[in-house]
Order: sequence, then C-alpha cells, then structure tokens
Amino acid sequence: MVARLLSRILCSFLIVLACASCMTLSLSTPVPVALRPSSSPTLRRTTTMSAIQKQAEEQGEVVRKMKEAIKADPASHSKEDLDKAVALLKELKAKADDPMNALEDPVTKGKYELVRSVGEECVADGELAMLLSKKPETFVLYDGFEPSGRMHIAQGVFKAMNVNKCTRAGGTFIFWVADWFALMNDKMGGDLHKIKVVGKYLVEVWKATGMDMDRVKFVWSSDEITNNATAYWTQALDVARRTTVARVKKCCQIMGRLENKLTAAQILYPLMQCTDIFFLKADICQLGVDQRKVNMLAREYCDSAGIKTKPIILSHHMLYGLKKGQEKMSKSDPDSAIFMEDTTEDVARKMNNAYCPSKPEEAEGTKDADAELDAGLESMHLTADALKNPCLDYVQHIIFSVPDASFEAGGKTYKDFTSVEADFLSGALPEAGLKEALVNAVNKLLDPVRKHFAEDANAKAILAQVMEWKRETLVPDKSLKRLAVAAEGPVCVVFAPLASAEVTLGSLLSTIAQLESAPAGQQAVLWCADWSAFALNACGGDAGAIRAALDLYVHALTAVKPDLMAKVKVLFQSEAILTDPSLYWISVINVGRTFQLQKIRDVDESNEYAGQVVASLMHVGDVLALAPASIACCPADKALMDLAVSYYTDTSITEIPTPTVNTVPAVASLLKPLHMLPEGPLNADDDLQILDQSMDVGRKMKRAFCEPANIEHCPPITLAEAVALRGGGSLTISRKPDNGGDKTYTTLADLQADFKSEALHPGDLKPTVTKALDAFLQPIRDRIKADAGAKKAEAGVKAYLKKVAAANKKKK
Repeated sequence: MVARLLSRILCSFLIVLACASCMTLSLSTPVPVALRPSSSPTLRRTTTMSAIQKQAEEQGEVVRKMKEAIKADPASHSKEDLDKAVALLKELKAKADDPMNALEDPVTKGKYELVRSVGEECVADGELAMLLSKKPETFVLYDGFEPSGRMHIAQGVFKAMNVNKCTRAGGTFIFWVADWFALMNDKMGGDLHKIKVVGKYLVEVWKATGMDMDRVKFVWSSDEITNNATAYWTQALDVARRTTVARVKKCCQIMGRLENKLTAAQILYPLMQCTDIFFLKADICQLGVDQRKVNMLAREYCDSAGIKTKPIILSHHMLYGLKKGQEKMSKSDPDSAIFMEDTTEDVARKMNNAYCPSKPEEAEGTKDADAELDAGLESMHLTADALKNPCLDYVQHIIFSVPDASFEAGGKTYKDFTSVEADFLSGALPEAGLKEALVNAVNKLLDPVRKHFAEDANAKAILAQVMEWKRETLVPDKSLKRLAVAAEGPVCVVFAPLASAEVTLGSLLSTIAQLESAPAGQQAVLWCADWSAFALNACGGDAGAIRAALDLYVHALTAVKPDLMAKVKVLFQSEAILTDPSLYWISVINVGRTFQLQKIRDVDESNEYAGQVVASLMHVGDVLALAPASIACCPADKALMDLAVSYYTDTSITEIPTPTVNTVPAVASLLKPLHMLPEGPLNADDDLQILDQSMDVGRKMKRAFCEPANIEHCPPITLAEAVALRGGGSLTISRKPDNGGDKTYTTLADLQADFKSEALHPGDLKPTVTKALDAFLQPIRDRIKADAGAKKAEAGVKAYLKKVAAANKKKK
C-alpha cells in the first residue's frame, strides 16, 4: 500500500511539474530584437522550440511508464491520473506542432512582424512564420506590373516602402515585368522596344523613391516566357486542366469586369497569373487585395496538383481614388490619384479637390444590375471603412509608410496615423489644414524623384524618350498575328483524335478516311495537338503518355497505309509552337478577345474545366497557323472546326483564305449497338483496339452482335466495308457447298443484300471478317517488333495503362 501511495504521489508531482513548466512557457514572451541588415549572418534560432518538444517527449515518457505500471498492477494509478497525463501530453504536442511557435525565436519574430506589416491580410500567418524560420535569408516574394507609361503614388512610394520591409527581413523581391503582356495588349503601339523603355523608366522611379535594389530582381516576361516556353506554357495548361471554368470566373475581377460579362481571353489571364507564381518559384505573393482571388487560385491548384508547400498570400491595402466613390485609383483618370511625375501644382490641385468626409455619408442608391462595374469592387478592401476618406488613406498608407515618418499639420507634429485621424474627426484638424499638410508631405516624397530625373543623365534620357512617345499617336499594327507553319502549296488538314492510350480501330479507320478525302492538289497534313490534349487532361494529363499515344497512332497509320502516309505531312503542335511561341500565343489570346466565353463553352459545355476553353482557342490558333485551304473532320468535330472558320468571318481576315470544312462519316468499331452498351465505361470486349492481338480479335468478334437479317445494326458488315471493301477491295466468304459455297463480295450493297435475305449467315460472315480484321492489324504488330520508335511508343502506352490499373486497384 505504501509503495502504491508513493507511486501515485510521484506521478502527481510529475504531472504538476509538467503543467507548471508548460504554463511558464506559455506566459513568457521573448522581447523582440531589432533586425540586422540582411547581409549580416543569420542568428541561430533559440532552443525554445526544442524545449517544448523535450517537454512533450518527457511527458510521453511519463504516460508510457504509467501505462506500464497499470499493466503490471491495475491499482498503481487511477484512471483520472492517467487521463490528466494524457491530456497534458496532447496539449504539449499541439503546442510543439503549432507553426506560430516559430515566433518564440526573437529573430524570426522580428522578421515576421516586419513582413506581416506589409499586408492587410496574410494567408496564412502560421505558414509565414514557418517560412521565415526555415528560409530566413532566402525566401522569395513576387509582384508583377505591366509597363503602361504611368506610375501612381501607391505603386511608387507605398510599394517601395513595402519592398524595403521585405528585403530588410531577408527576402528577395522579384518584380515580374509584364512587357509581353503589354505587347499582347497593344500598349505603346504594340512596340516591345518602347514597352521595355517604359519598364526601365518605372525602375528609375523606384530607385529615386528609395527602394533598396540590393535584393530586388526585375525579371522581364518577354525574355523568360520565350526562353522557357515549354516550362511556362505547360505549367499554364496544367493549371487550366485542373481548374473549373466556374472557379476561374471568380478571378476575372482582376481584368476589370465581374463574372457575368467575359470574353474567352479573360479566362486565360488568371491562369497565366497563377502560372507566374510557380514559374518564378515565389514563396510569397505580395500583391494588392484586388489580386487576392487569383492568388488563392494558386493555393487551390496546389491541392489538386499535390504540391505540399503553397504560396503565401500577403495582400497589401488598396488606396482609394481621390474622387468620391472611387474604390481604387485609376490610371485612366489622371485626377483619381497622385502620379509620380506630377508637378507641385498637380499635387496641390488634386489634393485640394479630393473627397474628404469627416463622417460617413449615405449611399446614393443601388446601381442597375446590368451596369458596368469597376473591377472587383466587392473584394477591393478587407477591412470595414464607413468613412472611405482618401486623404486619411494617403496619410496612413503613404505618409506613414516611410520609416520613422512624422506628419506636420495644423501646427502640430504627428507621429502616428491614429492621432491624425482622431484630430480630424473631432474637428481639431480642419479639412483645409489636413489637405495643406498632405500637399507638403506628398511633394517632399516626390521631390527626390523629380531631382533624379532632372540630374541623372540616364534617367533624364529615358524620361525624355517616354514623354516624346506620349505626345505621339502610337497606332498598333492591326494585321493578322499568327504562327506560320511552313507548307508547300494549299493544305488539307486532318486533326488527329484526342490522344488516348486505348485507341480504337474505328478511330484509326476514321482518320484514314479523312486523309484519303483530301482534294486533289492539296497537301494532306496530320496535326497532332499534343499540348491541347494535355489541356484536356488526355491520358490523365501525363505528357509522356500523350506523346507515346500520338507516336503510336502515327506508326499504326503508317503500318496499315504506307502509301497514303508517304504523302502525308505529320506535324506535332508543340514542336510547331516552339518555333515562335510568342507569336502563337498572341494569336490565341487575340482569338479569345474576339469570342465571348459562352461561344467557346457551346463547343463542349459538358467539360467543366478551363482546359476546354484554352484547347478550343488553341484549335483556332492552330488553324490560323496552318492556313489550310480545307479541313477534313468527322461530324462530331464539326462544331470545333466551324468555330475556327467563324473567326475568319468575325474578324474579316484577308491575309489567308477561309478554309472549307468537309465532314467525312466516322467509322465505328463498336461490336454492339449503342442501346446494348452499358452506362459508363465500355467493357473491354465492346470495341476493337489497334493493339489487339489475334486472340483478342477472335474473342471479341465471337461476342459481336450479328443478328440474322439485321443490316441496321451489324458491326461485322460495317467493319468488313472499312477494312476490306473500301477502295476497290473484296471480301471472300468461305463455306461448304451445302451452304452456298465460296462467294466474293466487292460492294457493300451486295454484302448487305445477301445478309438481309439470309443468304449469308452470321456463322459464315463472322469468321471471314475476323480474318480480315486480324490481317489489317498485323502490319501494326510487325512494325512494333521491327521499328524502335514504334516499340518505344507502345512501351510508353503500356506503362501508362499499367500505372492507371495500379492506381485503380489501390482505390478499391
């Protein structure tokens, strides 16, 4: 009894001791230290985190020993004592796992507070804390800008101060200079050289504003996207294939419209902005609140793509426009903001005319639901602000964004925004005094910029060039922009079917029929749209499997129709695009600008993913690149071909001829009538495939539907016509004299007539057609054995099918 009592007392003492340690740890708050310059060596983190983990381990040992003691002697500890010990263990483990514990290191905490002060919102704070703990001097932030000619004060001063905070904390800030997008949008007359000069002008503004350039990089999108086209565009297509159209539409406020009025191109822009984040390998997206939805899309993409480390979203405040009711500044309205090149007179005029209420005003009614709305008003600001006073906004986010700033107003020196706001609302600081002080303070911030462009020779020359262009009327080149795929003479294009690891015989036969239909004098071209297939999630989005499937398809065509394929030019979409990716994608985006989103969705609205929109626009870009005289397609693809032709008529294209579209009946290799097929995926024996072996063909044909006298639904007759009778061939039925003897058919009509009259029995038809099918497929088997490329393609397809089978088995 004494031993048991002593054991319980000891256990209780350990629990109390652990609780006290935990409480002491929870209540103690380290004093943050000042951040050192980013060039100095990083301090090692303190042992606070390891101390928490150590306590958790010690408590785990206490629980383990208690359980062992109870196992040996159930009366050694009460259930209540064990439950308390376990609860403490869980509490310690939870604290050890909390990412915000990283802030118990004073250096990490200092960095965190500095970076976090930049954002009105952070998604997510714990992730930011852990990032700064794990990558204290190597974390990467990004923002992007399009060189459009003007920089307002928020982009200039506010951004410069925010960047300095981030780089002081040890980060590298990447600016994605969207000159390619400016080119695409016909800025500066669509002249890339002029656009780049404007970009350099903006960089000079930031230098003069005081942005510390030591840890800032300017990455020019025109160079990076062109030089890394495969990496960039396949990433964009991957985002598209994993994201629904409905989700992307929620991001389209960044383009200047709400969801209900969209062109197809406005689906592309968020996808590309999301791509930028991963292309630049950014840890933190440091953009405005107005970009929040597309940045959140990047985090959602990580879930779909299985990316564990998501980009952190650090969204800064959006300044109000200077006029009443302006939720944001506008470059198109010069009086809505102070711009970095404004004169002292401009600043005085704009600030004195600025909206400056001292109490909330009632809303002026509700706008018409169909009226044009500014971009993303519903998500422009995350914090409630009934006053919406742009003058106070400037004081808080421009004047006090500068380190150690003060604000002289009404004969008083203010050290913080709260005091300014309080005095203004109480009337102690009148509107005139506030505005006068703002004019002086803003001009002080702009004076170094004015001085830089007046005294620095390089900056002065750049500004002079930009101002000269501004005075000019720059007219963009409106001629047709397209990738030109080299071809000799007029072309008839056939689009290979969507890449599949399980190619049906019917698909192969349909493509052959389309190629054979090419008009005399036109070069037949087989276009293999591998990137479009990726966007449409063909082969599960496995790029290697897509290429293998298309390679195998071409090998199969060559094996069964060598003479035909000797005259056919085979082109792969990705290879053609990479000859001039910039020009190709500009043509695709121009197509998207012309078409309303719904017109693209009408082609295949059953596909809910953005990849359908992208692939459809790419198809039009492909047609423009090929400039065919004609297109041969099956009826199922007619709508997509008509979409391409409508672009010619909608935009009055004269540089290349409008193609004619010729539909060629598809060949079905299904072995049962449609009404007899199961719902959902087909059974393996319901269709013939190009990789079927002799035994597969025999087994499937034995089970094929072949009802006596039924020529409406008779797969063997359909296949006989395709592989034996078409093109002047024949089919010889071998049978005993008692059954009518051998008979050779050369026309489909004769074959159907005998079968309908039952002069030809299914038992005689099936074996003959089986042999004909097997003979048709044998050259494919032979080519795979003899040709290294065909063998490699088959191996790639089979490896993918094996992977899919394993994944399906795992799901079950």
